[in-house]
Amino acid sequence: MAGDKDPITCHVLDTSVGKPAKGIRIKLEGGHAPLKTFESQTDEDGRIKTWLPYSSAHEAGDVPTYALEDVLSEVDDKSTWTLRFDTGSYFGEGNTFFPEVAVTFVVNKGQHYHVPLLLSPYSYTTYRGS
Repeated sequence: MAGDKDPITCHVLDTSVGKPAKGIRIKLEGGHAPLKTFESQTDEDGRIKTWLPYSSAHEAGDVPTYALEDVLSEVDDKSTWTLRFDTGSYFGEGNTFFPEVAVTFVVNKGQHYHVPLLLSPYSYTTYRGS
């Protein structure tokens, strides 16, 4: 891992106020079956640099201990991942047309992926960043 960042990072900017979107909960799902799920929350700058394994409140047993880098290292060539941005909680119920933004993309082994999201209550756009 290069520095303190995971191989998949993201950045959310709230274009309706012209500032980073702090506190958006995001899930990252992917890999090969069984799919692995991670979660995090955007920091003061609207960024996510590291992910934690997701553990549902309804699941029993031990807390998952896998890391994103470990999951990606098990993939032979390519894998499909989805970022799920909880925009409904960020804007408040009834204040956005998109209560969730899902961005699905293909990851090639050994590469870093940065996925920015430009967000407002009634529109969004995304692209592969660097």
